[in-house]
Amino acid sequence: MAHSSAIELLSRLVGFNTVSSRSNLEAIDFIKAYLAGFGVESIIIPDATGTKANLFATIGPADRPGYVLSGHTDVVPVAGQEWSRDPFNMWRDGDRLHGRGTSDMKGFIACALAGVPAMLKEPLAAPIHFALSYDEEVGCLGVHGIIDHMAKTLPQQLAVFVGEPTGMGVVGGHKGSAGLLTTVTGKACHSSRPDLGVNAIFHAMDLMGELRSYANELRSAPETGSPFEVPYTTVSVGVVQGGTARNAIPGDCAFQWDIRATSGGVVETLVERFRTFSDGKVVPAMKEGFADSSVVTNIAYDVPPFVPHVGSHAETLAKRFAGRNEVTAVNYGSEAGIFQSAGMSTIICGPGRDSEAHITDEWITVEQLERCVGFIDRLIDHARHA
Repeated sequence: MAHSSAIELLSRLVGFNTVSSRSNLEAIDFIKAYLAGFGVESIIIPDATGTKANLFATIGPADRPGYVLSGHTDVVPVAGQEWSRDPFNMWRDGDRLHGRGTSDMKGFIACALAGVPAMLKEPLAAPIHFALSYDEEVGCLGVHGIIDHMAKTLPQQLAVFVGEPTGMGVVGGHKGSAGLLTTVTGKACHSSRPDLGVNAIFHAMDLMGELRSYANELRSAPETGSPFEVPYTTVSVGVVQGGTARNAIPGDCAFQWDIRATSGGVVETLVERFRTFSDGKVVPAMKEGFADSSVVTNIAYDVPPFVPHVGSHAETLAKRFAGRNEVTAVNYGSEAGIFQSAGMSTIICGPGRDSEAHITDEWITVEQLERCVGFIDRLIDHARHA
């Protein structure tokens, strides 16, 4: 049965340690060889270092609009978690399959790959594409290469199914996710003569206070009709680094901050406002004590929000294939907003649940894989008659 094939494939995929800080090439090579065994050619899209790669493959007539099965091959770290067994050697306990990536999101990839024989059994009228990326967990970095490749070589697609863990529910929206780094450079000196230096941490505190005021302002004006559990854009500071000793005025401070935006354009507006405050209020005060003082803010990544499109083609099909009437929004981010921004009708639906992902002894149920296999079977049947 297809789901037993999916379990076997999931076991193989979990066996590749594809934590985002490592290479994913062994997993990509395995998938490429698996597809080649069925006569399906893969396109490999490497990153700049050559240590990671996306895989894109097509079954059916590539010159026609079709359907995309989207998944990321990287997983979150296991460091600091007390796993009861080897995280990269899947084990079964009753209906549960344990291992890093079982739920997020190698379970979906395994189900998609298990569908290959059925996709090839009879000709597809519309193609089905596999879009497997790297570095989703650290800012959705890899998928842009896939979308560039699709834009250059394929017609516009009919629907993209992103297989993040939703319990096979249909998810139509999530917030954007932007990661930023602000570096504050002052002048170090002994703490007994603060007049000879510029305290980078003090000025960073002023900047972080400004961000806190944005967070409070946004929280005080929740958006009516928002589909999100937290119905407003959030701003937070997550990491602060600076200074060398208690008795030294710090010449440097850097802090990492985060914006979870409810809609497009919000990140740009907030960053521009922050830079205006920084350049207009903080930097001039710093330069009075040291002319080369500076504040620099860089955007490490900016994943766009996935905006609900009620009644879209992807949503309509996903509800039918999953047997669901309801469409929800989630708190986590994904590649869905990037596909959507590129003009593709997109939906999120996949096996497992986010509460079962990223945790110690991560797991997925066999029942969830069976549901996903059924979803893909219905997609294949639809593509055959499209």
